[in-house]
Amino acid sequence: MIEILKSILYGIVEGITEWLPISSTGHMILLEEYMPMNVSKDFWDMFLVVIQLGAIMAVVLLYWNKIFPFRIRKNEKIKVKQDILILWLKIIVACVPAAIVGLLFDDWLNEHLYNGFVVAVMLIVVGVAFIIIENKNVNKPSRVNTLSQITYKDAIIIGVFQLIAAIFPGTSRSGATIVGGLMIGVSRTVAAEFTFFLAIPVMFGASLLKIVRFGLSFSLMEFLILIVGMLIAFVVSILVIRFLMGYIKKHDFKIFGYYRIILGAIVLLTFIF
Repeated sequence: MIEILKSILYGIVEGITEWLPISSTGHMILLEEYMPMNVSKDFWDMFLVVIQLGAIMAVVLLYWNKIFPFRIRKNEKIKVKQDILILWLKIIVACVPAAIVGLLFDDWLNEHLYNGFVVAVMLIVVGVAFIIIENKNVNKPSRVNTLSQITYKDAIIIGVFQLIAAIFPGTSRSGATIVGGLMIGVSRTVAAEFTFFLAIPVMFGASLLKIVRFGLSFSLMEFLILIVGMLIAFVVSILVIRFLMGYIKKHDFKIFGYYRIILGAIVLLTFIF
């Protein structure tokens, strides 16, 4: 029962931090330091990734009309929305760099870079980047204000930033891609939405890879821990995504930059002392 309660807490943290650009992995590693789960290392490595599927399903639910290209009407043929198909092509282009690195170097990255020191450094670095970029963009009009205005070149650049997040934990996948978007003139709202959509293939792919490597030999307790964590992450993610999209219509991302710097310092002190 204690492990189920821990799973609920992990689900809450995942649901909040997956979408706010503050690093879900960094928070999960820090939470593990103070409240480790009584599970095997292999299960924990899988849980840390697959719990994100719950968060991803929140995006699928909230943005279904923006991401599903097929429309089926009564007594009519299936209608294909070309703009959404083109959007998915751009998403796939952006995901290629991280997908290649993930498939080739996943185990090496987990062994050598998934530690408190790297997380702390990247929390601080990206936090500083947010503050610098937002200060630079004050009163500067955005070049890209709709998803359809994102070019393939923009998608590749954002994909490179996503690659950085795939390599260095603590960067925050959403944080890195939003920073990349802001740097090339994408508006906050569009950068956030494109980041949400990028997460769908990335997290489904990463979760499938982890489940295949772990196998399907779950114990009943492991299964319950995973399902509970995913469900909680799903519900919390819906609330957080709605909050974030409302927040950035009137505010910039600097508050998240300051938060990252403070958290990075705490993580650094935690693992040093």
